[in-house]
Amino acid sequence: MAELEFHGAARTVTGSMHLLHLADGPVALDCGLMQGRRQLAREWNQTFPLPPDRVRAVLLSHAHIDHSGNLPGLVKQGFRGPIHTTAATSDLCAVMLADSGHIQEEDARFWNERRAARPEDRIEPLYTIADAEAAEPHFAGLAYGDRLPLEGGCAATFLEAGHMLGSAVVLIEWGGSAPVRLLYTGDLGRFGVPILRDPTVPLPQADYLITECTYANRRHDDPGQMKERLVALINETRAGGGKIIIPAFSVGRTQTLAYYLQQAVAEGSLKPLPIFVDSPLSARATEVFRKHTECYDAEAAAFWRQEGDVFGRGLITYVTDVEESKRLNDLRDPCIIIASSGMCENGRILHHLKHNVEEARNTVILVGYQAENTLGRRIADGRRDLRIFGRIYTRRCRVEPLEGFSAHADAEDFVRLLAPMAGGLRAAFVVHGEEPQWKAMTEILRRAGCRKVHVPAPGERFPL
Repeated sequence: MAELEFHGAARTVTGSMHLLHLADGPVALDCGLMQGRRQLAREWNQTFPLPPDRVRAVLLSHAHIDHSGNLPGLVKQGFRGPIHTTAATSDLCAVMLADSGHIQEEDARFWNERRAARPEDRIEPLYTIADAEAAEPHFAGLAYGDRLPLEGGCAATFLEAGHMLGSAVVLIEWGGSAPVRLLYTGDLGRFGVPILRDPTVPLPQADYLITECTYANRRHDDPGQMKERLVALINETRAGGGKIIIPAFSVGRTQTLAYYLQQAVAEGSLKPLPIFVDSPLSARATEVFRKHTECYDAEAAAFWRQEGDVFGRGLITYVTDVEESKRLNDLRDPCIIIASSGMCENGRILHHLKHNVEEARNTVILVGYQAENTLGRRIADGRRDLRIFGRIYTRRCRVEPLEGFSAHADAEDFVRLLAPMAGGLRAAFVVHGEEPQWKAMTEILRRAGCRKVHVPAPGERFPL
């Protein structure tokens, strides 16, 4: 008999990790970093639900750090098996995990220099760049739809999830001629978003389902309207002589913006102007996006054949050098600056905000969710006084939110994807959400005919 054990992302939205215990040993579904209050997050991320050397393999749904970010820690603590995922996810993880290792090193250095009053208060990085590089040989990339045999008669198939480049829904089968089937959604995407193919429909029938519920209680704005609104804001700001500052996550959102801007210039709705993506991680991630054209939808593939690129080569300057980044602050003519982090909590975006929020002719465009207690949320809420690098700046610039860019499935997407299979499930498990979201997902599944819906707590186990 198999058994499911829930660890991360159980009744929360971070640190995804679930264990499928089979006769030949456990298989991990994702291995993400928990992100949150420092001490709690460190304690959680340093501890796994079982010794890592007992884990046979990891099946990784996608590269976002809350799903992949603790893989270097798993390897550091003794994991020796393969990490199975799509080829695009494997390449993105090589970039993103090294960047995460750098952040861990810098976080430990800052703490030890500024906060550790005694030698015993000093901390070590959760993992380093070298630890992230040591995890790379464990990655085994494969194509969508390929059936991957695993030890003990188990097999896995990765299907398009439509959430980010390389993201996958994972189907796991075991048990001989009449196999038991478990479907793990990872994070599901939306229909009709740029660059990526739509999620797989119909999803295969399964006996058991593990599903995220991040936005199960809301409906997103139409993604098709975002390009037109973005271009309109740019043209309005340029007409007034202003600059456009866009905080954006380095992987996914930045590439979508670059794609929209190149399309708009090609179509003639946007006259060329200086555009800068100021982020080393964004530059490296964009090269991975360029490499994996097999993940593009029909529109992006056609645009690629027409233009030779879909991320602004020749139109957009990708800035990696620190001194070149600083020189952007001296620009006075209209331009677009895209920089991370998306919630304005760290990174080069803080310097661009510092230099531009007090100018009334400039516009800050918010293209992502702004969590509570972040600078991005204070900007979105219309605060006049903004603390940046310890100094108060008076916001005079225009602020415009564009809320249709989310890459997560919403309530209508979940109904379309999961309702057709719900009636045939023996049980469903709802993860990666907080109470309003898991309640909404439970209702979606029950209305569609699933009689057993569980919202597992961390450490809870269920026989299959």
